[in-house]
Amino acid sequence: MAEPPHLIAAGRHVNLVTRGGWEYATRPDIGGIVAIVALTDDGRIVLIEQHRPPAGCPVIELPAGLAGDRGDASADEALLEAAQRELREESGYEASQWARLFEAYTSPGISDEILTFFRATSLRRVSAGGADANERITVHMVPLAGLGRFVESRRVAGCAVDLKLYAGLYAALHL
Repeated sequence: MAEPPHLIAAGRHVNLVTRGGWEYATRPDIGGIVAIVALTDDGRIVLIEQHRPPAGCPVIELPAGLAGDRGDASADEALLEAAQRELREESGYEASQWARLFEAYTSPGISDEILTFFRATSLRRVSAGGADANERITVHMVPLAGLGRFVESRRVAGCAVDLKLYAGLYAALHL
């Protein structure tokens, strides 16, 4: 059995730990991370755009978030429930069809984060989206046939692209 991690530094959202001489980041008090590939019946994908301080610019990405990040009441939030909540909060959409696609480490050399991808279909708009007061999110409804052009146009405009977008879309369409 692997030795337990040893805390080096505790931050508000991320801790730095060491195990076996290897330093890495971990998020305290969450139950997992989810990303949602939300597809409409008319062939569009729901994307969000928000400023990400580590990137120093807006990022085009899938709706995503942390399970159990709402305090003690949500510490045991199931991954599917977190995905449903994040889709609704960030994009304003709900889905009646959900499928778990896969899970994988985000970057196992620097973090212990495991990301679970879901496909959401049969969408209906229930609010404007845009998340909470701490996040400024722009929702984009992008035709799948024009996704490459859209992403390139946002990249040229100064946005970064989150790798989860490509991984999730590939899985939703091919797995």
